[in-house]
Amino acid sequence: TLSKTDAKKGAAKKLEEKKLHSDKNVQDRGLVVVDPKAKDIILEHKSYCSKKMKERHFSGDVLGYITPWNNHGYDIAKIFGNKFTLISPVWLQVKRRGKERFQFTGLHDADQGWMKEVRKTSKNIKIVPRILFDGWTYQDFESVFGSEDEIEELSKNMVRLAKNENFDGFVVEVWSQLGNQKQTELIHLLTHLSEALHEAQLKLILVIPPAVSAG
Repeated sequence: TLSKTDAKKGAAKKLEEKKLHSDKNVQDRGLVVVDPKAKDIILEHKSYCSKKMKERHFSGDVLGYITPWNNHGYDIAKIFGNKFTLISPVWLQVKRRGKERFQFTGLHDADQGWMKEVRKTSKNIKIVPRILFDGWTYQDFESVFGSEDEIEELSKNMVRLAKNENFDGFVVEVWSQLGNQKQTELIHLLTHLSEALHEAQLKLILVIPPAVSAG
Protein backbone atom coordinates (compact mmCIF):
# COMPACT_ATOMS: atom_id res chain seq x y z
CA THR A 1 0.00 0.00 0.00
CA LEU A 2 1.06 3.60 -0.60
CA SER A 3 1.68 5.87 2.34
CA LYS A 4 0.42 9.47 2.36
CA THR A 5 3.98 10.60 1.62
CA ASP A 6 4.21 8.31 -1.42
CA ALA A 7 0.84 9.56 -2.65
CA LYS A 8 2.00 13.16 -2.37
CA LYS A 9 5.19 12.34 -4.29
CA GLY A 10 3.12 10.71 -7.01
CA ALA A 11 0.81 13.71 -7.23
CA ALA A 12 3.77 16.10 -7.40
CA LYS A 13 5.34 14.05 -10.19
CA LYS A 14 2.05 14.01 -12.11
CA LEU A 15 1.74 17.78 -11.74
CA GLU A 16 5.30 18.26 -12.99
CA GLU A 17 4.61 16.16 -16.06
CA LYS A 18 1.50 18.19 -16.83
CA LYS A 19 3.57 21.35 -16.84
CA LEU A 20 5.74 19.99 -19.63
CA HIS A 21 2.81 20.42 -22.03
CA SER A 22 0.81 23.61 -21.80
CA ASP A 23 -2.06 24.79 -23.98
CA LYS A 24 -0.72 28.35 -23.79
CA ASN A 25 2.47 29.85 -25.16
CA VAL A 26 4.96 31.79 -23.03
CA GLN A 27 3.39 35.15 -23.90
CA ASP A 28 -0.08 34.03 -22.84
CA ARG A 29 1.35 32.61 -19.62
CA GLY A 30 2.94 35.96 -18.77
CA LEU A 31 6.50 34.62 -18.86
CA VAL A 32 7.94 37.15 -21.31
CA VAL A 33 8.74 40.04 -18.98
CA VAL A 34 11.56 42.54 -18.45
CA ASP A 35 12.19 41.35 -14.88
CA PRO A 36 11.86 37.54 -14.82
CA LYS A 37 11.87 35.86 -11.42
CA ALA A 38 14.28 33.02 -10.66
CA LYS A 39 11.46 30.89 -9.24
CA ASP A 40 9.48 31.25 -12.49
CA ILE A 41 12.48 30.20 -14.58
CA ILE A 42 13.09 27.15 -12.38
CA LEU A 43 9.40 26.23 -12.44
CA GLU A 44 8.83 26.73 -16.18
CA HIS A 45 12.17 26.04 -17.88
CA LYS A 46 11.08 22.62 -19.15
CA SER A 47 7.60 23.72 -20.13
CA TYR A 48 6.50 24.33 -23.71
CA CYS A 49 3.24 24.82 -25.56
CA SER A 50 2.29 21.55 -27.22
CA LYS A 51 -0.01 23.35 -29.67
CA LYS A 52 2.77 25.63 -30.94
CA MET A 53 5.73 23.22 -30.94
CA LYS A 54 5.57 22.73 -34.72
CA GLU A 55 4.65 26.29 -35.67
CA ARG A 56 7.29 28.52 -37.29
CA HIS A 57 7.39 32.30 -36.88
CA PHE A 58 10.39 32.96 -39.14
CA SER A 59 10.45 32.23 -42.86
CA GLY A 60 14.24 32.14 -43.27
CA ASP A 61 16.68 29.30 -42.60
CA VAL A 62 17.26 28.35 -38.96
CA LEU A 63 20.41 26.38 -38.10
CA GLY A 64 20.73 24.52 -34.82
CA TYR A 65 23.87 22.84 -33.46
CA ILE A 66 23.79 19.52 -31.60
CA THR A 67 26.75 18.54 -29.41
CA PRO A 68 27.45 14.91 -28.41
CA TRP A 69 28.30 16.00 -24.85
CA ASN A 70 24.77 17.42 -24.32
CA ASN A 71 22.24 14.66 -24.95
CA HIS A 72 19.33 17.01 -24.31
CA GLY A 73 20.04 18.66 -27.65
CA TYR A 74 19.18 15.43 -29.45
CA ASP A 75 15.75 15.45 -27.78
CA ILE A 76 15.20 19.13 -28.60
CA ALA A 77 15.84 18.40 -32.29
CA LYS A 78 13.21 15.65 -32.26
CA ILE A 79 10.61 17.71 -30.39
CA PHE A 80 11.10 21.07 -32.12
CA GLY A 81 12.54 19.88 -35.44
CA ASN A 82 9.88 21.70 -37.46
CA LYS A 83 11.17 25.03 -36.17
CA PHE A 84 14.55 24.36 -37.83
CA THR A 85 15.54 24.01 -41.46
CA LEU A 86 19.08 22.79 -40.72
CA ILE A 87 20.44 20.70 -37.84
CA SER A 88 24.21 20.40 -37.46
CA PRO A 89 25.50 17.70 -35.12
CA VAL A 90 29.08 18.46 -34.06
CA TRP A 91 30.43 15.09 -35.15
CA LEU A 92 33.13 15.17 -37.81
CA GLN A 93 36.74 16.05 -38.51
CA VAL A 94 38.77 15.74 -41.71
CA LYS A 95 42.50 15.06 -41.45
CA ARG A 96 45.08 15.17 -44.23
CA ARG A 97 47.21 12.01 -44.19
CA GLY A 98 49.42 12.75 -47.20
CA LYS A 99 49.12 13.64 -50.86
CA GLU A 100 45.48 13.18 -51.96
CA ARG A 101 44.80 11.16 -48.78
CA PHE A 102 42.09 12.34 -46.40
CA GLN A 103 40.62 10.67 -43.33
CA PHE A 104 37.25 11.48 -41.77
CA THR A 105 36.95 10.89 -38.04
CA GLY A 106 34.09 11.22 -35.57
CA LEU A 107 31.75 8.83 -37.36
CA HIS A 108 31.38 6.86 -34.12
CA ASP A 109 29.20 9.76 -32.91
CA ALA A 110 26.93 9.65 -35.98
CA ASP A 111 23.56 8.28 -34.85
CA GLN A 112 21.58 6.93 -37.81
CA GLY A 113 18.61 6.02 -35.59
CA TRP A 114 18.34 9.58 -34.27
CA MET A 115 18.61 10.99 -37.81
CA LYS A 116 15.75 8.75 -38.92
CA GLU A 117 13.58 9.89 -35.99
CA VAL A 118 14.26 13.58 -36.67
CA ARG A 119 13.38 13.22 -40.35
CA LYS A 120 10.24 11.25 -39.50
CA THR A 121 8.80 14.10 -37.42
CA SER A 122 10.28 16.97 -39.48
CA LYS A 123 9.93 16.21 -43.18
CA ASN A 124 11.78 19.27 -44.52
CA ILE A 125 14.73 19.35 -42.14
CA LYS A 126 18.28 18.90 -43.43
CA ILE A 127 20.95 17.19 -41.31
CA VAL A 128 24.32 18.79 -42.05
CA PRO A 129 27.05 17.66 -39.62
CA ARG A 130 29.76 20.14 -38.64
CA ILE A 131 33.12 19.18 -40.15
CA LEU A 132 36.35 20.62 -38.78
CA PHE A 133 39.69 20.68 -40.62
CA ASP A 134 41.49 19.01 -37.74
CA GLY A 135 45.26 19.03 -37.27
CA TRP A 136 45.97 20.75 -40.58
CA THR A 137 49.32 22.52 -40.73
CA TYR A 138 50.02 25.58 -42.83
CA GLN A 139 51.89 23.27 -45.21
CA ASP A 140 48.83 21.00 -45.52
CA PHE A 141 46.73 23.95 -46.65
CA GLU A 142 49.49 25.13 -49.01
CA SER A 143 49.72 21.69 -50.61
CA VAL A 144 45.97 21.42 -51.16
CA PHE A 145 45.65 25.00 -52.41
CA GLY A 146 48.36 24.34 -54.99
CA SER A 147 46.89 21.13 -56.38
CA GLU A 148 43.62 20.82 -58.29
CA ASP A 149 43.95 17.03 -57.91
CA GLU A 150 43.98 17.35 -54.11
CA ILE A 151 41.00 19.70 -54.15
CA GLU A 152 39.08 17.33 -56.42
CA GLU A 153 39.94 14.33 -54.23
CA LEU A 154 38.77 16.11 -51.07
CA SER A 155 35.56 17.16 -52.82
CA LYS A 156 34.83 13.62 -54.03
CA ASN A 157 35.53 12.18 -50.59
CA MET A 158 33.13 14.62 -48.92
CA VAL A 159 30.36 13.84 -51.42
CA ARG A 160 30.94 10.10 -50.96
CA LEU A 161 30.85 10.45 -47.17
CA ALA A 162 27.57 12.38 -47.27
CA LYS A 163 25.95 9.82 -49.57
CA ASN A 164 27.19 6.82 -47.57
CA GLU A 165 26.06 8.25 -44.22
CA ASN A 166 22.76 9.80 -45.40
CA PHE A 167 23.88 13.36 -44.62
CA ASP A 168 22.32 16.32 -46.46
CA GLY A 169 25.63 18.18 -46.62
CA PHE A 170 28.03 19.79 -44.17
CA VAL A 171 28.65 22.84 -42.03
CA VAL A 172 32.32 23.67 -42.66
CA GLU A 173 34.53 25.32 -40.05
CA VAL A 174 37.82 26.40 -41.59
CA TRP A 175 37.64 30.14 -42.24
CA SER A 176 39.52 31.33 -39.14
CA GLN A 177 42.26 28.68 -39.17
CA LEU A 178 44.66 30.64 -41.38
CA GLY A 179 44.36 33.94 -39.53
CA ASN A 180 43.11 35.93 -42.55
CA GLN A 181 45.96 34.60 -44.70
CA LYS A 182 45.52 32.87 -48.07
CA GLN A 183 41.89 33.99 -48.33
CA THR A 184 41.87 33.91 -52.14
CA GLU A 185 43.16 30.33 -52.14
CA LEU A 186 40.74 29.31 -49.38
CA ILE A 187 37.80 30.77 -51.31
CA HIS A 188 38.96 28.81 -54.37
CA LEU A 189 38.94 25.58 -52.31
CA LEU A 190 35.53 26.31 -50.78
CA THR A 191 34.07 27.16 -54.18
CA HIS A 192 35.16 23.76 -55.51
CA LEU A 193 33.75 21.98 -52.45
CA SER A 194 30.41 23.79 -52.73
CA GLU A 195 30.11 23.11 -56.47
CA ALA A 196 30.78 19.40 -55.96
CA LEU A 197 28.27 19.16 -53.11
CA HIS A 198 25.62 21.20 -54.93
CA GLU A 199 26.00 19.03 -58.03
CA ALA A 200 25.18 16.05 -55.80
CA GLN A 201 22.14 17.90 -54.37
CA LEU A 202 23.95 18.46 -51.06
CA LYS A 203 24.44 21.59 -48.98
CA LEU A 204 27.55 23.41 -47.77
CA ILE A 205 27.21 26.00 -45.01
CA LEU A 206 30.34 28.02 -44.24
CA VAL A 207 30.92 29.32 -40.72
CA ILE A 208 32.44 32.83 -40.80
CA PRO A 209 33.13 34.20 -37.30
CA PRO A 210 33.19 37.94 -36.56
CA ALA A 211 36.34 39.74 -37.66
CA VAL A 212 38.89 40.39 -34.92
CA SER A 213 40.65 43.73 -35.27
CA ALA A 214 43.86 44.73 -33.52
CA GLY A 215 43.37 46.61 -30.26
